[in-house]
Amino acid sequence: MADELKGWKDLPLGGVVPGGAARELNKTGSWRAERPIWNEEKCIQCFQCWLHCPDDSIVLTAGKMTGIDYDHCKGCGLCAAICPKDALEMVPEREGTCAK
Repeated sequence: MADELKGWKDLPLGGVVPGGAARELNKTGSWRAERPIWNEEKCIQCFQCWLHCPDDSIVLTAGKMTGIDYDHCKGCGLCAAICPKDALEMVPEREGTCAK
């Protein structure tokens, strides 16, 4: 029976998205209930939000945080929870669309 089992090298690859660019094609931000609002004045550029964001939604430009990619942010709140200066605040999605 052990002779019939495939080795790991014989198994097909899993989780492969043919053609790549899946993130760019699949905007997943529309299902969030809350959104993070970034206060640039409070931000100390520690990048803890960027490091902990599971969706790669913290936008960095030239080594500085410059905003949030709302097309892909799912509103999990990790960025706001980890921020040492409360520069990110989670607000209901409806409120966030009216904020700057």
